Amino acid sequence: MLLEALSSAILGLTLAWAAAHRLPHRLPARPLVLSTGVAGSLFGAFVMHSALDAGSLPVILLGAVIVSVASLSLLLRPSGRLRRHSATTA
Repeated sequence: MLLEALSSAILGLTLAWAAAHRLPHRLPARPLVLSTGVAGSLFGAFVMHSALDAGSLPVILLGAVIVSVASLSLLLRPSGRLRRHSATTA
């Protein structure tokens, strides 16, 4: 279980660092992004470990990646201005 937690935390930190490095203009402060990636991956590993009752490590890490990416995607801001036109002004 310790190996699962450590592996998923490192994986979440790596994913969060890559997202913060690639999309700095669309994400909030870097400490928030890094902590969200780690927390998401740990939660994903916990859910997969609970669901599979100590299944295989690659499957648990896959669940950690999925939840970490989903958590990081919630932090994304729109890239530009949203242009909304009402139906009456068109």
